[in-house]
Amino acid sequence: MNLSEIPLIEQHAHNILKSEVAANYPFAAAFTEGYDPEIVNYHAKHTLFYRRSLREIATLLNCEPEETAILAHRQNLGLENLTRIYFEAANLEAIYLDDGLTPENILPISWHQQFTTVKRILRLELLAEKLLSQIDEFHTFVNAFIKEIDPPSPDIVAFKSIACYRSGLDVRPVAPAVAAVHFYDFKKLQKKNDLPLRLNDKQLIDFILQQSLIVAAKYKIPVQLHTGLGDPDLDLRLANPLNLRYLIECPQYKNAPLVLLHASYPYMREAGYLASMYPQVYLDFGLAVPFLSVAGMRNTIRQLLELIPTTKLMYSSDAHSIPELYYLGAKWGRQLLGEVLDQAIKDTDITVKEAEEIALGILRENALSLYGLRLKDG
Repeated sequence: MNLSEIPLIEQHAHNILKSEVAANYPFAAAFTEGYDPEIVNYHAKHTLFYRRSLREIATLLNCEPEETAILAHRQNLGLENLTRIYFEAANLEAIYLDDGLTPENILPISWHQQFTTVKRILRLELLAEKLLSQIDEFHTFVNAFIKEIDPPSPDIVAFKSIACYRSGLDVRPVAPAVAAVHFYDFKKLQKKNDLPLRLNDKQLIDFILQQSLIVAAKYKIPVQLHTGLGDPDLDLRLANPLNLRYLIECPQYKNAPLVLLHASYPYMREAGYLASMYPQVYLDFGLAVPFLSVAGMRNTIRQLLELIPTTKLMYSSDAHSIPELYYLGAKWGRQLLGEVLDQAIKDTDITVKEAEEIALGILRENALSLYGLRLKDG
């Protein structure tokens, strides 16, 4: 199936780096979740993803498939022209941006809006950290946090949590009195050690996420959750989405749609199982596409579709830092979804007409439906 004509809703991505930051950002760093210099400067260049991507980028830019030639071509074009080339090639209808990843280094949402429709994803832990740095009293902090998200600003299409990175997905109930103790202990520790403020207290993280889910349920605003693959800051053993069972089964949060990001790689079947059993659970396959090998991306999409209702799966790339990732995700997301659906037709799972409807849903309509109320409000 050729799906190139379907405009994409990129339902989870990140901002592009400022030019002055990008000048000191190794190109290969965008092709790995690792950040050790030996990984970035050597090993990342020997992944199948990196080698494949150089050829694809060079074909689009009409230059040699070598990093030096690509970097020279990028500099000659300039960031705005370069981004326009990639976004147009990706056929992006809209992007939902989590602007909480290194916010001091990225271009604002307004810059991205010159290329396509952009909506904001609010990163909950970043908001909490901002308020923690300003407020010394627990109840004042909680009230300020709730005030920031209830009601959600019209420009916000979803909430996002990185609890998976900081303390894992086994989120449990936390009484306000317990959260208060941890709040004051956390503040004392920060002041004593004079450390940069980084929220990593599990009780506080769990408490904040559950307060956010109450608001999300009230307005039916989706909550995106990092699951599965991430950088070394994450404990992959705690990133299995099966750990979310308490949150998923808690009646208080049932009306809060949960979007499990990144195909929960390598826990694709577990994530697909959850989405098939619980009405509020949805998935995307960003990061797994385009970061894996071609076979890996194909297998990921195939495993997700083994059990999941096709109305529960959405496209994203988790693109960040450089515009190339938006194009690479779009290219391989469309191509491999088409291949998997073609095989499903041969297997007699679906008809050609059903495959066309499924492709349209995954690449566009499912996201428009899930985030529709927020889009209309915005």
